[in-house]
Amino acid sequence: MYKLISTSLGIGYIKGGGTIASVFCCICLYFTRSCGIISPWLSVLIALLIFGVGVYSASKVEEYWGKDNYRVVIDEIAGMYITMMFIPLTATTLIAGLLLFRLFDITKPLFIRKLEKLPGGVGVMMDDVLAGIYANLVLHLAIFVSLL
Repeated sequence: MYKLISTSLGIGYIKGGGTIASVFCCICLYFTRSCGIISPWLSVLIALLIFGVGVYSASKVEEYWGKDNYRVVIDEIAGMYITMMFIPLTATTLIAGLLLFRLFDITKPLFIRKLEKLPGGVGVMMDDVLAGIYANLVLHLAIFVSLL
């Protein structure tokens, strides 16, 4: 069960799983928000749930796969989800959010790399959480200055 959760239903087994998981999260966000299923404040609870389950499952699979294995992509789901929190959902903001999140996640600037070194599932999840926060802040700034 931990492998299923940490690989986000098996996405982590696919080459480029981190990007695919992020795109999968975008698709889920689009459908749930456009149908009015998820309110902004419910998103906070969902993000906390994804984070908690991600920390636990990533810690469990570390015994088998080692530290922050490429197959573990629930961290990308959490980071992408955080990227789009409290952002008006349009095709433009979704694509910009995806690109910004992947940029921060891959390059790991501004203390993101340091969080990766935290023990267990916390380290696995926290670098993507911070990447998501940075991407979210940049999106908010872009919307504020009317770039998006």
